Amino acid sequence: MASTQTKTCPLCGKPADEAAHPFCSTRCAQIDLGRWLNESYVIETPVEEETPKEPPAN
Repeated sequence: MASTQTKTCPLCGKPADEAAHPFCSTRCAQIDLGRWLNESYVIETPVEEETPKEPPAN
C-alpha cells in the first residue's frame, strides 16, 4: 500500500529518496551520522539517585 503523503528529509526538508531513506541524499545521511558520532544528539534519561547497597544479611 503506497503512502499518499510525501516524506521529507528530517535535515533539509526536501523530498526523501528511496535509496537514502529517510533522507533526501547520502550527504544528509552522512551529516546526520556525523552529528550522532560527535554526540550532538543525545537521548536523555532521568538521573536516578544511587542508594547505598546494604550488606547481605547473615
